[in-house]
Formats: sequence, C-alpha cells, structure tokens
Amino acid sequence: MNANKTIRVVMFPWLAYGHITPYLELAKKLSTRNFMIYICSTPATLACIEKKINEKLSQFITLVPLLLPILPNLPIEFHTTNGLPHHLMRVLKQAFDLSAPNFADILAKIKPDLLIYDFLQPWAPLAAKDQNIPAVEFVTSSSTMTSFMFHYFKDPSIEFPFSEIYFRDYESGTKKMLLGCATNPIEKESTSLGITRSCNIVLIKGSRDIEDKYSDYVTSLSGKKFVAVGPLIQEPDPNDDQNYDIISWLDKKERKSTIFVSFGSECFLTNQDIHEVAYGLELSNINFIWVVRFPRDENGSNGNTLEETLPYGFLERVGNRGKVVEGWAPQAKILQHVNTGGFVSHCGWNSVLESMNFGVPIIAVPMHLDQPINARLVEEIGVGVEVLRDSNRRICRGTLAKVIKQVVIEDRGEFVRKNAADMKEKLRDNGDKETDEVVKELVKLCGKS
Repeated sequence: MNANKTIRVVMFPWLAYGHITPYLELAKKLSTRNFMIYICSTPATLACIEKKINEKLSQFITLVPLLLPILPNLPIEFHTTNGLPHHLMRVLKQAFDLSAPNFADILAKIKPDLLIYDFLQPWAPLAAKDQNIPAVEFVTSSSTMTSFMFHYFKDPSIEFPFSEIYFRDYESGTKKMLLGCATNPIEKESTSLGITRSCNIVLIKGSRDIEDKYSDYVTSLSGKKFVAVGPLIQEPDPNDDQNYDIISWLDKKERKSTIFVSFGSECFLTNQDIHEVAYGLELSNINFIWVVRFPRDENGSNGNTLEETLPYGFLERVGNRGKVVEGWAPQAKILQHVNTGGFVSHCGWNSVLESMNFGVPIIAVPMHLDQPINARLVEEIGVGVEVLRDSNRRICRGTLAKVIKQVVIEDRGEFVRKNAADMKEKLRDNGDKETDEVVKELVKLCGKS
C-alpha cells in the first residue's frame, strides 16, 4: 500500500464531555499527519465540540451524528451524560447499546481504514471486524486506574503490587484494596472486553513520564501494548473573549493568589457538601473562582439556583475575594493564568492533566469512579494533596480550608508547588514525541508502512 495515502479513521467516544474532548484533541494531532477523521456521536454530545472545529480543521475532521432509539424519559437532548440525572445513566447506556446497528451502517458508509473506540461499547470492534476494519481502543482514563481495574478483574484475591495506589475506606480509616465503587458489572465487562478486542495496541491518554510503571504493568496483564498519546490539552485561544468578566476579575488579583474550584461536568455535590465547600473557601481566606453545577431534571432544566443552595450571606461575606459561576467557566484559560495558584478538583483525568500541564498544584476532592485512584497518583508524584473526608464520606470545611492554605501559601506546601512547576516543564519538553509514536503504530496497523 502507498505509505503516503491518507488514512481514514472513525473515532467513536462514549457520550461524555470528558471523553469526546480527548478524542477531538487526538483528532487534531492526527489531522496534521495525513489522517482524515470522522468523529461519531449523538447530536447532543457533538454539540459541545462543534464550535471548536474551525474552517481549517473542518477539512480534516467531520462530525458524524449517531441516532439513538428514543426510550421513555430519555429525549434526544438527554443523549449525553452532560447534566444527565443520575438515575437515567443506565437508560442512556441501554439506548446507546441499541444503536449498534446504526453504527454498523455508518461504518459501512464511510469505509474507514481504522476504528478508534471507547471502553463502554465493546460491541463496536465486533462491528468493525465484520467489515474487516481494524479497531483500537482509546482509553481516556489513566494508566494507573486502568492497571488497577484490570488487575482486580483478573484476580481480586491478589493485592495490587503498587501499595501507594488504593481506595480509602473512610468508615474504618484504613486502605481498601478492593475496587469499591468502580466494580459495577457494566464497567467490569466493558473494560475487559474493550481491551481484549483491541488490535495489538491500546491508546491511552497521558504520558509515560507520569505513569511509566503502571503502563508497563497493564501491558503485561493484558498482552496489549499500551501507547501513551500525551496529555492532549486544548490550549486556550488568546483571541477568545468569552467570559471576559471572569478573566478580567482574575487579572486584578496577585500572582498565584487565587484557586479554581470545579468538580467536572458530571459530578454534583450534595447540598450539604456545597455548604461545606462554601464554608471551607470562606475559612481559607484565599481568593477563588468556584464553578457550581446542578443536574438537570427530567424536563431538562436545573432544579436548583445558587441563591437557594449557597449558605445564607455567603456571597456578601466573601465579597470581591470570591467569584461563583453557575454551569461553566473557561477552565484551561483560568488554570493557565499567572494569578492561579491552586485547583480544587474532583480529579477527573482530563482535569488532572490540565492542571499538570499548566503547573497548578491540586487540592484533590475525588468523588467516584477513577477519581479516588487519580487522587492517589497526584499525591504519589507530589503535585497535590488530597482532602480527606469524614467517616460518612462528607467533605469537612476545616479540612478543606487547611489543605487549601497548605498547598497555596504555606511553607510546607512549597514541595508541592515546586513539583507542579517541574511537571509543567517536563510535559512541555516532550513536544510531539508521543504523537510520533502513535502515528507510527497506527500506520503499521493499517498496513501503510
């Protein structure tokens, strides 16, 4: 085959913002290396990236809508996890699985050279195999979490060989070496089958500079070569003046004096935890930008308001020291800002890598899924400190305030601040080294080398 021939790739991420954005960033990288990319997802999920594809990118990246069957209580606007009420998650997964014939038709129409798919649709590589299309899984979680899960799925009786990585048992105050909240049957089957059905290699978001030993371990467990694709961070657009008021407010603060507080697009704090975070921010006496999100109700609207949910008088007491935003804020632009000195984060993998990429130390408040494991990694490599919950798994205002002050201003946090700054330089020094390796592996797989 002609090595210079364009490689046509269908990318098929799970229906979440935290999944489709790394797929888009990988698509951007490949689009400069003689790849034509088709990103397939539901219209509701594609909506969050449509504006990110400019005229130049549109020559190489095409968005392909996938229609799901309409199930009870799941209208088209709910065909995404972004803001989805938690009780509808299984319904969304059911509708997604029922769309397999529609996806097979899309493959038949595009006739790609390669499929790159996500872990929650292990039926996708089977559809590709039926059409003689090689398929590669792209894991948007960390190598640490993937190796941890794969280890326990194979034999839960054997202790994970890296003792620094574990789930905390808050009730007993001890380490919990079981998979805990990440062992639901859907994830277990999908993770195992998705990796097993990948052709020879598995792509994974991250850098070997961060997770070398975990990448090697999951490679040895699975028999598949795990290839790091890099952090895949979307650099902020300096010409984008959206949310100008937030950045203008941040411009007026002192260097490294302000923290960014966000728990991702799918994590929703209880009202009690919102109060504890608010009081923790108040007690810390540190400047902050806090993004508060509420899940949508079945009519598609938010059931809460900031005024109803925040503690009485909170906004008046913090005054100009704090800025509370509902729904969304330009995270990358805030983390990149010279006046940002810390990130109170749920430790979703995208957020962890963004924070490392911009050299911002992390105040880790993990919620569920891979986040507790990512928080352990953050502490292991010394770029953040976890905020421990009480025995009822609740956030405590005093503990939160204590860790914020430690990480941002106190002498004992200097080690974390230095490590975060060093990590920024290490990731930047990598350049396109990881992209080159990915391209090499994909070209070989498609028989075009």
